[in-house]
Amino acid sequence: MVSAADSTAQPAAERLLAAALAGRPAHAYLFHGPRGVGKRTAARAFAGDLLGDRRRVAAGTHPDLRVVEALGDMIRIDAIRALHHDLHLRPFEGDRRVYLLLDAHLLNDDAADALLKDLEEPPAYATLVLVADTLGPIPDTIRSRCQLVPFRPLPEQAVRAWVDAQESGLGEDEVRAITRSASGRLDRAARLLDGGARARRAALLEVARSAYRGEGFDPAVGATVVAHASAAAGAEAGEREKTTVAALDLSTREAEQRVRRATRGAERDELLAALGELESWFRDLVVVSAGAEGAVVNADRLAELREDAPRAAAGAAAAAEAVREAWRVAEELNVNSSLWVEALFVQVKRAFG
Repeated sequence: MVSAADSTAQPAAERLLAAALAGRPAHAYLFHGPRGVGKRTAARAFAGDLLGDRRRVAAGTHPDLRVVEALGDMIRIDAIRALHHDLHLRPFEGDRRVYLLLDAHLLNDDAADALLKDLEEPPAYATLVLVADTLGPIPDTIRSRCQLVPFRPLPEQAVRAWVDAQESGLGEDEVRAITRSASGRLDRAARLLDGGARARRAALLEVARSAYRGEGFDPAVGATVVAHASAAAGAEAGEREKTTVAALDLSTREAEQRVRRATRGAERDELLAALGELESWFRDLVVVSAGAEGAVVNADRLAELREDAPRAAAGAAAAAEAVREAWRVAEELNVNSSLWVEALFVQVKRAFG
């Protein structure tokens, strides 16, 4: 059994991987699903079970494990060529080698073409495990040569159990708000446990409230709040990555690419999280107006929702839909522009008349 899949409440993944370990593993697997739902943890646990040594796999010291990650914004052909060379080395221990290809959705076209050749005729002793946040960018030719292992957003009780285990000292309403705002993702729950992120959320919700409270709401000011939050999250992630790469044997170029990628990724994640928080606030206004307070996401701000619902509920549904559409565009097209966010706040302002 793959306990990592079980511990993150991924029954479909657990069943597939348990069957693989009980029988004859396939030559390639593709773990796919949103970030923060346990894919990487499960992939390393699966690799540890295949190699019979979870401890060394977790530490990255097993000689028959190779891990490939993106440098910068993509996985380039040089990384796949190096994997190809390693793929044809016999195992150092036992009878198997395992290759973890993280961020597989960031393969560029040349790298994907090169990987396809290895997937078509891999050595009998090799197992490749690809991990991707989305299937969209991955060519059908690669997907068809891998056993797909789906990962879904986690159920609320699994996120709640994780949040409780962090011993954050937060009150019940705050924990409930974090659990529901996470939308089934532990990375988002972790973000909301951070004091800086909570402060950014509070500032964003004040912007949301000013859109309907007759306080001379300025869409440009709202866009600035979102932009500052995105930049702050990116800067924090960049500093953390600098600490990580300082301990690695990387060239200056590789280290800079990793820091830049971490920064950009955090900026985008913060934008998407901000849009999610705006949508949940406007949705909660509708929910409270309908008398269904038990379903609110922002349980820690229920008094404010009760105060605002009578005046704002009429336009809240349209505002929530505008934000949902903006989230879909940002997710698909990787948009992160202050002017684009300002245009969204213009729509929100119109929704409330």
